[in-house]
Amino acid sequence: MSVLATTDHHFDRPDLPIVVLVHGAMDRSRSFRRVVDHLTDLRIVTYDRRGYGDSVDAEPASGLEDHVADLLDVIGNRRATVVAHSAASHIAVLAAIEDPDRVASIGLWEPVAPWMDFWPEKARQSVARIAAASDPGDVAERGVIAMAGEEAWDRLGETGRQRRRAEGAAFVLDMESGMSAPYDWADVPVPCVIGYGASWPHAETSPRLAQSLGCPTFTIAQASHVAHLTHPAEFADFVRRAVAVA
Repeated sequence: MSVLATTDHHFDRPDLPIVVLVHGAMDRSRSFRRVVDHLTDLRIVTYDRRGYGDSVDAEPASGLEDHVADLLDVIGNRRATVVAHSAASHIAVLAAIEDPDRVASIGLWEPVAPWMDFWPEKARQSVARIAAASDPGDVAERGVIAMAGEEAWDRLGETGRQRRRAEGAAFVLDMESGMSAPYDWADVPVPCVIGYGASWPHAETSPRLAQSLGCPTFTIAQASHVAHLTHPAEFADFVRRAVAVA
């Protein structure tokens, strides 16, 4: 098992519920920092997944099973709600299927599920292009620039840019893992809530997925795919909703 960069927040209150926040592709745990600031009523665990952030040098994951093992290792002997962003939703779902005694409930923000029949073909092709990328570093660079802009990329400096490019292998694996169904949604054994904002295609696909599962939704109006960055207080309420359905 690789040693991952993990941080506990607000653990001075042993009576509070535990939530593990799982970041998505081309992201790091520190992107949740403003969300965590709004969640002093919960014990929060954040960590950098293999291949990202301060875990970029950890042993590379060979598939979703490694990320699931990591998540269950982070939870340890505790029982926790897991809130996952985007492509990391697969990790939360598989962990719940594998060990529902430790995963009390799951909150999934805009899951990426291109294998579903209602997923738009254009969005499916976008995921497929990343999954088939011959140069993971290049696709990582383009992903950061698309999200943050050229100026932000330039401000990283040479060392920072190289570390972000090194995250490309994990990014490609994340996209590969969602091209075919990694599980049956009907096998989800714990309560769940699906959150979404106004971004394409998730404003269309997330409520349809929730309807097919019979689970509640949580909407942040006008929020982008990275609502944890743009709407941290509202995303904190989404986390609380995931705890409440347990």
